Amino acid sequence: MVEYSLLVLIGLLAGLLGGLLGIGGSVLMIPGMTFVLGPAQHLYQGAAMIVNFFVALPAVVQHLRARAILGPVIRVMIPAAVVSVLVGVWFSDRPWFRGDNQVYLARVYGGFMLYMAAYNVYRFFSRRQLSEMDASSARNISRWRTMLAVGMPMGLSGGLLGIGGGVVAVPLQQVFLRVPLRRAVANSATTIMVLSIIGACYKNYANMQVGIPLQKALMLALMLIPSAMIGGYLGGKMTHLLPRRVVRFVMIAVLLCSAIGMLCKPFPSDAAATQPVAQVLRTD
Repeated sequence: MVEYSLLVLIGLLAGLLGGLLGIGGSVLMIPGMTFVLGPAQHLYQGAAMIVNFFVALPAVVQHLRARAILGPVIRVMIPAAVVSVLVGVWFSDRPWFRGDNQVYLARVYGGFMLYMAAYNVYRFFSRRQLSEMDASSARNISRWRTMLAVGMPMGLSGGLLGIGGGVVAVPLQQVFLRVPLRRAVANSATTIMVLSIIGACYKNYANMQVGIPLQKALMLALMLIPSAMIGGYLGGKMTHLLPRRVVRFVMIAVLLCSAIGMLCKPFPSDAAATQPVAQVLRTD
C-alpha cells in the first residue's frame, strides 16, 4: 500500500514539475520509481513515456490560453524530434544497455542531467535576458537550425533515456534560437505531447521483444496518470505566473536531484534483483 501511495505522489510531483518546466516529468518519475520499486530501467522508461503525454496535455492547454506557443518553431521541431526519438529508442535497446548493463544507461542519464543542471546554473546567474518573441519574429529563425540544434537532440535524448526531451529542448531553444524561457517551455511541452506517443509505442514494443510485459508498463502508467494530469495542469498554469528566476531555480533543483539519484544507482551485483517491482506489479 505504501508503494501505491508513493507512486501517486511521484505522479503528482512529476506532473507539476513537468508542466511547469516543459520537460515531461520523466526526470522525476524514473528515479522515483527506481527508489520505490527497485532497478528496472527499461520498464520505467516505457511507463514514463506513456505518462508524459498526460503530463503535457493539460500543460499545453494552459500554454494555448497564454498564447505562448510559437507555431513556426514547433512545426519544425516536431517532425525532427519524432524521427530522432525512434533512433534514440533503437540505441537504448542495443546490448550495451540491456540486462545488467542497464545501469550504464542510468549513468548516461545521470551525467546528462548533471550537465544540464550546470548550464541552468550559468543561466540563473547570467544577467542577460532574451528579448520577447512572437510568431512573426519566429518565422525568421532558420529551419535547419531548429531541426538540427533542437528537434533532433530532443528526440535522441528522449528515445535513449526515456525522458520527454524538454530538459534538452528548453535550454537549446534559448541558446540556438534565442527563444525566451516561457515560450521555450511552451514549445517543448507541445512537442512532447506528440513525441511521447511515438516513443512510448516503440519503446514498449522493443521491451516486449526482450520479455518485459506491456501490462506491467501499463499498470505503472495507470497508477501515475491521474495525479500526473492534475500536476501537469497546475504546473502549466504556474509557468506563466511565477517569476522567471523561480522557474529556472526549480529546474536546477530537479536536474541535480535526478542526476545524483541516477549516478549513485548501485551496480547489479550490489542491488536487489527487482523484488519490489514484482510485488507491486503482479499480473497473476
